[in-house]
Amino acid sequence: MIKNICKDQKILSLVSVDATIDDISIGYDLLDTINFHKNGCVGMAANMIGVLKRILVYEDIDKKYKLMFNPTIISYSGEYIVEEGCLSLVGLRKTKRYMKIKVEYYNEKFQKRLKTFTGFVAEIIQHQIDHMNGIII
Repeated sequence: MIKNICKDQKILSLVSVDATIDDISIGYDLLDTINFHKNGCVGMAANMIGVLKRILVYEDIDKKYKLMFNPTIISYSGEYIVEEGCLSLVGLRKTKRYMKIKVEYYNEKFQKRLKTFTGFVAEIIQHQIDHMNGIII
């Protein structure tokens, strides 16, 4: 189901809690919502639709949307500064990102995964993990 984008900075600044297998439907709401906003959005965290769960969706290198549940960055390298925008905020803001990250997460079947991401996809995932940690760029 397509959800409204949360712009309330009080909600966006709260730390999200771990998702469970019972939260799979929230992931599908994220997929519906990002597809609705596909012309201006490449990633979305659950708190952007008002749900404080550690769930995100990102656009991969094949331009397909992928879900992550409870992602944790376990290593990173290649620091750089970039300007990013966000559906929840107005304008662009500078922030620190890493060119290469290794992430441990659960997929939509709640199977544990470990994967390395680089470039723009890594940037998207870092932005969404910041959201889940209550960090507003």
